[in-house]
Amino acid sequence: MTTALLTSTYFGPVQWYQKLNRYDSCRIECHDNYQKQTYRNRCLIATTNGIQALSIPIERYEGGKCEMKDIRISDHGNWRHLHWNALLSAYGESPFFEFYADDIAPFFERKWDFLVDFNMEITRKMCDLIDIRPHISLTEEYRKDMPEATADFREVIHPKHPKPDEEFESKPYYQVYQQKFGFQANLSILDLLFNEGNEAIFYL
Repeated sequence: MTTALLTSTYFGPVQWYQKLNRYDSCRIECHDNYQKQTYRNRCLIATTNGIQALSIPIERYEGGKCEMKDIRISDHGNWRHLHWNALLSAYGESPFFEFYADDIAPFFERKWDFLVDFNMEITRKMCDLIDIRPHISLTEEYRKDMPEATADFREVIHPKHPKPDEEFESKPYYQVYQQKFGFQANLSILDLLFNEGNEAIFYL
């Protein structure tokens, strides 16, 4: 059995969900120190103005470090309303937005306390919508070095400083703004879902 070790993500990129679909089991790291400007609290979507990052604000924490499992979501800036409006603007004309809107909207209506819990609920819902059945568990402690049967992607899948990933296949699919910007790879899984619907699984 092979296991993928992944960071927690907020509507993670296609690359992240490809790991969920292809590995026997997946472990979600929740004991690492929280890092800003990662997929932990942000997702990338395609808009009429190009790629936009949607970021969840977090509450301040004591000291310079805090484990991911202890990170709390902030209500600052009415971000839920802003994120939903951004998705509506970006994907309202996409082929499958209306089909999935009722499944996605509750994530911007209900409040979660902890980011890792919020992300896990999103992951479960997205797996259900895409029709994949990964075996997912949370880490019980932080380990820098992993056993041979574990593929460590914690530093590989990153929005700003990704490391090489020979396994990742970025297969083009229809995008609303493709004529304007060309195909934009590895955006949020929402981009794939809203544009390809139940065909999304074939791109993972």
